Amino acid sequence: MESFQTIYQRAAERKGGEKALLAMLGKPRTNNALKKIPDERYLAEMTKKVFQSGFVWRVVENKWKNFEEVFFQFNIDKILMMPPEMVERKASDERIIRNLRKVKTIQNNALFISDIRREYGGFGQWLNEFPSEKITDLWLALKQRGDRLGGNTGPYFLRTVGKDTFLLSRDVEAYFRTRDLISGGLTTKNSLAKIQDVFNHWADESGMSMQQLSQIVAFGIGENYL
Repeated sequence: MESFQTIYQRAAERKGGEKALLAMLGKPRTNNALKKIPDERYLAEMTKKVFQSGFVWRVVENKWKNFEEVFFQFNIDKILMMPPEMVERKASDERIIRNLRKVKTIQNNALFISDIRREYGGFGQWLNEFPSEKITDLWLALKQRGDRLGGNTGPYFLRTVGKDTFLLSRDVEAYFRTRDLISGGLTTKNSLAKIQDVFNHWADESGMSMQQLSQIVAFGIGENYL
């Protein structure tokens, strides 16, 4: 395994020096900040990532104001009260992206968040139950308890709301494969455990967040900067 210092230096050389590299790095939110995010905003970001999955992100962004209006600004209680015929009617609304299966995830994930709220007092509080060194456990929990939050959708949602996580972008995957750190499926239990172990090692070595680590790996490999 390469030392993280080697990876860091390679990324700095590619991006015009250490100062330029550091300026490009994002910063995750604190646990306290995550707790302050209203649950409806978590649902909104989940929904956006579900609709962006396998679709042109720009189109989703352009229609997002309409999504907010059609779905009550993602008010959890109002969405849970929608009868099936209302869900189907909203799924055919020309102002949004008409996809009944994805529209149904909005109510399903509202129920998921509502359940978490009863158990933990808020979705942000639940996120704080998962430390960065076990972040793939949170990925799995999102996949199991949410709707269409598996694959990269859950991790990208976490990055958007500010939960510290690495991402398995194409560049990060390329890094692990070209160095024979993983084989087979990227998101198998064994692969995820190995990837988590490597990121934990780098975090101990560097003192950086998982977000910063995966960005630096990507910067040193290709052009996918997440």
